[in-house]
Amino acid sequence: MNRKEELSPDKVALRKERTIMEGLQRMIASIDYIEKNLDADLPIEHVAMVACMSRFHFQRMFHMLTGVTVADYIRRRRLTLAAQELTHSKSKVIEIAYKYGYETPESFSKAFRKLHGLSPSAARRYNQSLKAFPRLSFQIQLKGDEEMNYRIVEKEAFRVVGKGIRTATIDGQNHRDIPAFWDESNRNGFTEKLVNDCGSMGLLGVCMEFDKQQEELTYFICAERSNQAVPSDWEEKEIPASTWAVFQAIGPVPHAIEKIWDRIFSEWFPSTGYEHVDAPEIEAYPPNGDVTAEDHCCEIWIPIVKK
Repeated sequence: MNRKEELSPDKVALRKERTIMEGLQRMIASIDYIEKNLDADLPIEHVAMVACMSRFHFQRMFHMLTGVTVADYIRRRRLTLAAQELTHSKSKVIEIAYKYGYETPESFSKAFRKLHGLSPSAARRYNQSLKAFPRLSFQIQLKGDEEMNYRIVEKEAFRVVGKGIRTATIDGQNHRDIPAFWDESNRNGFTEKLVNDCGSMGLLGVCMEFDKQQEELTYFICAERSNQAVPSDWEEKEIPASTWAVFQAIGPVPHAIEKIWDRIFSEWFPSTGYEHVDAPEIEAYPPNGDVTAEDHCCEIWIPIVKK
């Protein structure tokens, strides 16, 4: 009779590390593909296919691991190579613009000036020092000795009410806008009103409505919709039915929750057979919790699908 092999903790850790490294190799392959095609048409769908991921999951993984979006990385690398050609070749500006995916010299000049601080013609004429955005490399620190506890939850669609802001992920703008939004919401009494009638999930911070390049998103401070009347300046949105991976973050905010976010994308996704689907991400906070306490417990809800 065949018996299923029982793996020792060491073998389980080794298998996890091997799976993570395989995922890392796919991300490295995607960078190789980008670098070889910077002067060609480069749809993100094709890059995601090299990494064996869906477009949405690949873009989310890339951004969480590197701090830049895929589109912004491609844009910066192209403008870096364009700057090198301007200073070391006799190619016309319009030729370099077309080579690196810009449909007009004007759009190329605008992007070039935004990154380098001067026009392409000025860069060539005055031999100015220009910015260089180097090729990315991935380094994931394996932590097989530290388990990640999570649960899988099937949840029907539900509605939330609250207020939101539109923010950009480029240059970490969202990391400045979102804490400022929480501070304002706490000062003006908005979160207190939400707490008075929030549902079982508690007070929610939701990332949703990502644009196609994942360079913009809506951040919504909200609670589950109840039967109570909603103030006229609040919005109502629907969270679609999803399968969720739910992670606990224990400790003071924001350090504890930032650590879990990092581990979800650097360890959990690469070591499991799940992918992030195109749906909102949720942070759930207890309504009356002390966010500075060592035992403060909040949750991260990630919408997933089995690959």
